[in-house]
Amino acid sequence: MSATVSVSAPPPAQRAGSRAPWWPLAAITLLAAVLRFSTLDLQSLWYDEAFTPVHVLHPSLWATLRSVAHTENTPPLWYVLEWGVTRVLGTGAVALRLLSALAGLATVPVAWLIGRELAGRRAAATTAALVAVNPLFVWYSQEARAYALFVLAGAMAMLCFLRALSEPSPRRLSAFAFAGALALLSHYFAVFLLIPMMLLLLLGGGGSQRAGAGMRGRLIACGAVALVGAALLPLAIAQGGHGSQWIGSWALSSRLQAIPQYYLTGYSGAPLGHGIELLVALLIFGGLLFGFWRVLERREERGALLALTLAACGVLLPVLAVALGADYLAPRNLVAAMIPLTAAIAVVLTARRTGRGGVIAAGLVALAFLAVSVDVNLSPRLQRGNWRDVAKALRSGARDRVITTVELGSAPLEYYLAPLENLPASRSVTVREIDETGYAPLRASAGEPPAPGFTLSERMDIDGLIVYRFISPVARTVSELALRAHVITLAHPEVLVPAGGRAVS
Repeated sequence: MSATVSVSAPPPAQRAGSRAPWWPLAAITLLAAVLRFSTLDLQSLWYDEAFTPVHVLHPSLWATLRSVAHTENTPPLWYVLEWGVTRVLGTGAVALRLLSALAGLATVPVAWLIGRELAGRRAAATTAALVAVNPLFVWYSQEARAYALFVLAGAMAMLCFLRALSEPSPRRLSAFAFAGALALLSHYFAVFLLIPMMLLLLLGGGGSQRAGAGMRGRLIACGAVALVGAALLPLAIAQGGHGSQWIGSWALSSRLQAIPQYYLTGYSGAPLGHGIELLVALLIFGGLLFGFWRVLERREERGALLALTLAACGVLLPVLAVALGADYLAPRNLVAAMIPLTAAIAVVLTARRTGRGGVIAAGLVALAFLAVSVDVNLSPRLQRGNWRDVAKALRSGARDRVITTVELGSAPLEYYLAPLENLPASRSVTVREIDETGYAPLRASAGEPPAPGFTLSERMDIDGLIVYRFISPVARTVSELALRAHVITLAHPEVLVPAGGRAVS
């Protein structure tokens, strides 16, 4: 059978000059770089970020991989890359977050290509712009965890899928298999995006059938992705959902509500209130209604439906897994599904028949996203807990002291005040200073001496993190049990002492 490939004529701007079509992408990518790199070290590391250098990364790659298996619940790709980066650049905040920032930046041109595959140049520019400024994508581009890499790999898989769907050549199918494997190696939730992609490929939707690129080629490509997934199963079982117990204690209804909130105002946007969420949502829905009212052209309709299908599967399949008893549904695990959602929004907003109205609607949505992203940089209440300044305040304390904190404060304090270590259970420590750290809601006993002979010398509020400092004129022995019982926050307590301190049995 002869191959028939439909190629649309290039737009006038492309015929007029080779540079014209690419300057918007350059400008959007530059804006994305400014948002991500200029404030890369603005915020303190929070628990998950600090846990990586403190407990996961080791001089040996093999030791690092063993830690991934025993302490994490994410595939190994990001940790291997992060290990390489930190071997060269160290474990400072910028070095730890650099990989995520680069991945977040690289996602912007990939988003451009996705929009172009779906509906053309207007959708390409809008998809890239929304990805560049969306506060959720900016947030994870500045977090030393695997989410930004997951977003990039998921976007690459989507791009390769769209190309293979339109023309399933061996080269394009191989690219999809490779990108799908990278996505699975970056995050287990990639499977929910890859399932509909593989099904649509196997159903043979559209495109030419070149020699060797029929069903056999599709089966090989999808089989390769499935093989990588199967190879990861033993690791996933060994990890057993380490550190995911908090998911089950978070009400499912609240988690479902947080999914659109994360997309509209970012991971930390809750303090902005429902009014801001509603405003951004109305801008999006208003633009979508306008786009549908003006009627999408056939290519635009197909592109929007494809993107919406991928986004819906990326969100609804994990919800179905909860119903089947596998509850790992955390809104941040769905971040890669927001790429096809963004692409669908961009296709509808900037459909050809929407004219200037669609462009204005897309611009208003982008400006709303940008305003929230900038507000995060200006408002400590929207930022990660400022454990860095807590550590700075504690650095002036006595050498023979003990620190009680909440679980979320333990790894950051270990990172910023190294060397610290956990006081073993049922042990005691001889100290002249007890520092208690936490956040609201505080226990009724907060501010009271945690042990006889200690008096309150200072109380500090550091961007919502509370520090109490208690001093004794002489060194006194205090038990780990008494210290743990007196932590000031209604949360799981941790007790930290300087490494090599005077612990007694």
